[in-house]
Amino acid sequence: MIPQLFVEKIDLGDGRSITIETGRLAKQADGSVVVRMGDTMILATAVSARTSNPGVDFLPLTVDYREKFAAAGRFPGGFFKREARPSDSEVLTMRLVDRVLRPLFPDDYHAETQVMIQLMSHDEEVMPDALAGLAASAALAVSDIPFYNLISEVRVARIDGKFVINPSRADLEKSDIDMMIGASLDSVAMVEGEMKEISEAEMVEAIKFAHEAIKVQIQAQLRLQAAFGKKEIRTYEGEKENEEIYKKVKAAAYDKIYAIAKVGSAKHERGAAFAEVKEEVKALFTEEELAADGDLVSKYFYKTNKEAVRNVVLELGVRLDGRKTTDIRPIWCETDYLPRVHGSSLFTRGETQALATVTLGTSREANQIDSPSEQGEEKFYLHYNFPPFSTGEAKPLRGTSRREVGHGNLAQRALKNMIPADCPYTIRVVSEVLESNGSSSMATVCAGTMALMDAGVQMVKPVSGIAMGLITDGEKFAVLSDILGDEDHLGDMDFKVTGTADGITACQMDIKIDGLRYDIMEQALGQAREGRLHILGKLTETIAAPRADVKAHAPKIITRTIPGNFIGALIGPGGKVIQELQKATGTTIVINEVDEQGVIEILGTDPAGIEAVLAKIASITFKPVLGEAYEVKVIKMLDFGAVVEYTAAPGNEVLLHVSELAWERTENVTDVVNMGDVFQVKYLGVDPKTKKEKVSKKALVPRPPREDKKE
Repeated sequence: MIPQLFVEKIDLGDGRSITIETGRLAKQADGSVVVRMGDTMILATAVSARTSNPGVDFLPLTVDYREKFAAAGRFPGGFFKREARPSDSEVLTMRLVDRVLRPLFPDDYHAETQVMIQLMSHDEEVMPDALAGLAASAALAVSDIPFYNLISEVRVARIDGKFVINPSRADLEKSDIDMMIGASLDSVAMVEGEMKEISEAEMVEAIKFAHEAIKVQIQAQLRLQAAFGKKEIRTYEGEKENEEIYKKVKAAAYDKIYAIAKVGSAKHERGAAFAEVKEEVKALFTEEELAADGDLVSKYFYKTNKEAVRNVVLELGVRLDGRKTTDIRPIWCETDYLPRVHGSSLFTRGETQALATVTLGTSREANQIDSPSEQGEEKFYLHYNFPPFSTGEAKPLRGTSRREVGHGNLAQRALKNMIPADCPYTIRVVSEVLESNGSSSMATVCAGTMALMDAGVQMVKPVSGIAMGLITDGEKFAVLSDILGDEDHLGDMDFKVTGTADGITACQMDIKIDGLRYDIMEQALGQAREGRLHILGKLTETIAAPRADVKAHAPKIITRTIPGNFIGALIGPGGKVIQELQKATGTTIVINEVDEQGVIEILGTDPAGIEAVLAKIASITFKPVLGEAYEVKVIKMLDFGAVVEYTAAPGNEVLLHVSELAWERTENVTDVVNMGDVFQVKYLGVDPKTKKEKVSKKALVPRPPREDKKE
């Protein structure tokens, strides 16, 4: 028997709709829903442990998003025909949902919680990542898990000047905006996306449009929650508190921390000073007290530290390193640092440093995308690495983290639209973060720009990036340019903005408080623009424009298009011709068939080798024109003529018959031509009798007059 179903419908206002259903699937989960748009169906479940693990002072939340290949009627690639580790696109979707949900659980809720989102059916007209946040929130809405502020996420695009919610992938290709926005009824919590040089005002307009659509989706969740029967929120054991210990810690530490914070100091110096204060605070407690409540002492010290640092900013306008709110840290840059890579740069801003490299290749090196919801390739991609030594720590390497995937994706989106459409190369940028104290992803954008220009990639415009922060007590607020790592942890916002001198190319914003006002957002964007342009000036002082050509040791790429019927001749039987040609010329040759044409990419460092390949292609594809004259060389002598080769197309041979050598009768071929002779012939087309191509030497000289016969 099918249980009672509860369904809510969301009208998108353009003939499309979204439905949320609960009561049919996964009923042992604390909450489960199915979200459907078109034929795309997503199952989201939420489960949370009834008790917290002792000693855990944070929310161990896991958001997992997986796409099932069966959803698209496809088999998984690879040897093992089952889904394995998550793809980068799945990881990025997990991050989009996690970043909105995490701040909205109670601060003292520490039970292990898992939200699982699965793509069960895929419609090519519906992008599933735009539905994941809605599904996750709805699953929590019908559960008894403490989660008081429902949210949703939508994608907003702008096509022909009109905003569209949750466009299809095909429609998105025509858009100049691709943004994901996550919000509650009251405030925007997360923004991430890429744009084609839009203004700050246009960005705010897009966010407001998306927020209105999100409000409609949250109202639908509330109706579903009421119809299903809102569960009583479970009771849980919160964090232990001790007001006396808090007062004692604050009294001992606040003024000292405030004094350290207002002076301005470097990261390690400041950290050592704060650690010394903490040791002084701990000395006020006995060993027995610390054994019983040492965790509370540390917790209250952090709380006091946060309050003091924030108050220094709000009251004095002074930041931890001594800067004013709008100041950018000192910047120094260098290009061509690594002698043998195709392009490289160093970008250092304060205590954050990124080393970027560029590698150029053929289409064979394109990044292949093969997921249930998307297939294709990327000819420009960026990888970001964040080793532990960049923060002075020693940690084991456990593979690429979700954070590394997310930061690399943001930098890639910031730069990709500035790669010219006719760039023949596949380009890989790698950012190695060597030091980190705030916004290494934005350092990656800056280093990436310079490395691309150093490699000779003809970027449309250079791109810079900056991370903005916010500190507010509800009334007063301070927007911080170029935030430190500590300001990220202690602040209320992390807002990264990238762009050219003419507009924004990408952004990522996370809000840690409810109710961010749009006027604050607009101020942050305006302040970010000033900072971006300042940083951009430093980049262009270092390298004003892309190098005119790639470096001597970097590969040059030449493309040629040939008729499709010549592809086989260039490849040869079993690939023999192309393999021997690559070996002889020291080049890499890639052939792609596009619209019945062969698109050939020739990659090499030796110009002579590239020219040799071009000559071979010209030879293979050479087609003489009827009636035209061509230079030939005799390569073989026969009793009935000579085999000649077109000098402009070595390897193209044709028989020059003895009858076409001269107007007078020729007894011996050697009477007219010999081996190695070079001369002109006229192309006569295909002989209708022999069906073979025919050329003539005599046709290029006047025919002698005929002698009159004697009577």
